[in-house]
Amino acid sequence: MNIASHMIQAGRDFGDHPSIAKGTTILLSYGELAHRVARLAGTLRHRCKLAAGDRVALILGNCPEYLELLYAVWHAGLIAVPINAKLHRNEFAYILDNSQTRTCFVSPNLADSVDQMESVIEVGSDEYREMLDGDALPLEPRDSDDPAWLFYTSGTTGTPKGAVLTHGNLLAMCKCYFADVDPESPWRAILHAAPMSHGSGLYALAYVMQAGCHVIPESGGFDASEVYALIRHWPGIAFFAAPTMVKRLLDHPDDEDTSNLKAIIYGGGPMYVEDCLAGLERFGPKLTQLYGQGESPMTITALNARIHADRDHPRWRHRLASVGVAQSAVDVRIADADDKHLPAGELGEILVRGETVMSEYWRNPEATAETLRNGWLHTGDIGVMDEDGFLTLMDRAKDLIISGGSNIYPREVEEVLINHPDISEVSVIGRPDREWGEIVVAYVVVADGSSVDVSALDAFCVDNLARFKRPRHYYFIEAMPKNNYGKVLKTTLRELDQDNF
Repeated sequence: MNIASHMIQAGRDFGDHPSIAKGTTILLSYGELAHRVARLAGTLRHRCKLAAGDRVALILGNCPEYLELLYAVWHAGLIAVPINAKLHRNEFAYILDNSQTRTCFVSPNLADSVDQMESVIEVGSDEYREMLDGDALPLEPRDSDDPAWLFYTSGTTGTPKGAVLTHGNLLAMCKCYFADVDPESPWRAILHAAPMSHGSGLYALAYVMQAGCHVIPESGGFDASEVYALIRHWPGIAFFAAPTMVKRLLDHPDDEDTSNLKAIIYGGGPMYVEDCLAGLERFGPKLTQLYGQGESPMTITALNARIHADRDHPRWRHRLASVGVAQSAVDVRIADADDKHLPAGELGEILVRGETVMSEYWRNPEATAETLRNGWLHTGDIGVMDEDGFLTLMDRAKDLIISGGSNIYPREVEEVLINHPDISEVSVIGRPDREWGEIVVAYVVVADGSSVDVSALDAFCVDNLARFKRPRHYYFIEAMPKNNYGKVLKTTLRELDQDNF
């Protein structure tokens, strides 16, 4: 089935219900939105001359057009490639080339960052508005195993990999939302304060299935005062947030009315137990945690609101420190280096299988074979499961840094810094941080006869890397700690780093 069929159904059955709002202003009903989607789909197929299965990239900040473009792409039988708008132009170029994107939609301020593309359409331009004048296209049939979304997630080598999410994967993800994350209905609105290229956009699909209203902040992003104002305005509102966003809401000085708030679903990084307790005190039993990754989007484990609120359970605080239990569409287990199952209490790699797991990495059979060995998704994350099935994340096997809900791999930062002419060696680690979850820290060995200062390195990173990936601190050392095989000992660097903060 085509996931876009839910938009047609919402337009038919709930045509008068609000579908998209900006701030407090309703822009479109579901009937109007479904009609715009069908017309955009017709233009994509006929005027843009795209064929079923072609890729269409979205490099956009959060905006009202995001949802209609996603569904128009699927309605037309095409594959969406949502790309984090905070990435560097070099990263845009790689993803667009690797995905073999035919057409790219961009926010006006990003048009110059994709100048290698022939077909670039600015959202809000006259060209975009003219696309809505085309003839409506009948829904293109799709099978459940047809690709729908290429979710690009950084690899340990710094080269992004495109997780192929099928129509069936996305439908299973929506069912998990209803079963495991936010099961009570009705709900009325979802606030998109987190990037729609990632978790917030993925959860948009469940709200289309229920004809919920999608609220885009006027700012297009996260601002604590604005979020509280929108909570006051919209009854039954829920939203996805990185833990750092929850922390900013908790640090907001005013005593805000949150009676309209239905749920905050947090994930993408660790939440300190103290912050979780403060959230329960501030908002009531409205917190749900999820653990997932691009290869199984939003759907590995969940710690729902009922478990958050179960203060009488003897292991309540222990459970708050976990990421919950396996979601309904997946099996989760802990395995050793030989993929052998480990019992409760044993530390190992987290493996996942089920309806939400990607079909493959786009144009990367070697990585696919390695990651989907023996029918299980190898997450690269290290964890331990207790006797009740609650999973606790212990470490990132691939040294992943999660800062403000965004994934940062040390290798991609290192590969930028090592190109600086005055650097001989560099190693990047994550440092725990209460606001961001983790921040990037670089340890640098300066080349013989050279000198360089922090401001020069920071400017170099800004010129060659997305700003949110650049190191927050640089430390100059005489030599890298290494083992007998010449491998840098990041554990030693982490121990050293304890003395630097």
